[in-house]
Amino acid sequence: MITGRAAISDGQGQFTIEDIQVDHPGPGELLVEIRASGVCHTDWDSLRWGRPVILGHEGAGVVLEAGPGVSRVAAGDEVVLNWAIPCGHCYACLHGSRSLCENHNQVTAADYMQGHSALDATRWKGKGIERSFNLGTMSTHAVVREEAVIRMNKGLPFSSACIIGCGVMTGYGSAVNAAQVQPGSSTVVLGAGGVGLNVIQGCRIAGADMIIAVDINEQRLAFARTFGATHTVQADREDRGLLNAAKQVKAMTGGRGADYAFECTAIPALGAAPLAMVRNAGTACQVSGIEEEITIDMNLFEWDKIYINPLYGQCDPERDLPAIMDLYGKGELLLDELVTRTYSLDDLAGAFEDMHAGRNAKGVLVMDR
Repeated sequence: MITGRAAISDGQGQFTIEDIQVDHPGPGELLVEIRASGVCHTDWDSLRWGRPVILGHEGAGVVLEAGPGVSRVAAGDEVVLNWAIPCGHCYACLHGSRSLCENHNQVTAADYMQGHSALDATRWKGKGIERSFNLGTMSTHAVVREEAVIRMNKGLPFSSACIIGCGVMTGYGSAVNAAQVQPGSSTVVLGAGGVGLNVIQGCRIAGADMIIAVDINEQRLAFARTFGATHTVQADREDRGLLNAAKQVKAMTGGRGADYAFECTAIPALGAAPLAMVRNAGTACQVSGIEEEITIDMNLFEWDKIYINPLYGQCDPERDLPAIMDLYGKGELLLDELVTRTYSLDDLAGAFEDMHAGRNAKGVLVMDR
């Protein structure tokens, strides 16, 4: 058993950095030494899940030990972690929706009460503890399923690799896999945070001619230009539904609206905003994962507009994560530039503060060794 450290939520909005004990991996599992973990709005949300949880779902590290039956990787391999873990044999996995796996995507609290093996492998204060999305990457060590890792390309820094497994994949995949942005098209991205910047990258790589970034924060619009935005619109915080920004977008696109629009703000009131940005028969994509009731003016759907709500950029990890790493290796997709600042595990509070203030494209925790 290894003694490590982890950021642990109390389930009521607070967290502490605590000592944990991590056991050897079981059949089909890996013991991973986490080297870096991304800091995401979902991690902030998980502070209020109502139960203690090891935080973090974006990670990269080194395999320390492989359990019985593991064949994909071996001890010493550098790996990027993937939170949407496919089983490979459920209905969703067999029908091309591996990000929607019916068996592995999220072990429930009830599973942990019944003694799930991933719980048994990590103990805090003598008791098993849940890992966020079966990963818990804001820790020095984790036992994860074999299917949760993809071998990293050589030369890729851990601090850059860790963000592939959520923010980069969600944004890139929403443009390339879900919306299937076409060469020569016009696109608009609402919100130029970590996910929005990767939508912009996906649009650029897909060959879009026009990529319009919309945000209220001038610093984020500057980030957007670095990652491929051809035009920017600084929105007004009082612009309800971004309807005034939509008028600017339509003026930029010949009066009809963009071919594709992506909502990346996570603001429920803006859930319908991409519909106001696209032309008739255009595609609106809700990327940020709004999970509550909202009111939509059905006039925004006229005419023949399509609204999609993909999960995790429709990720197939064995296909998409290596492709992203290859694009990075060719210089076509920026990763190092996304990491505005790194933090120690003990400075997680500062990382959350900078995230909410919009100071970073992406903040990353780098684990002490």
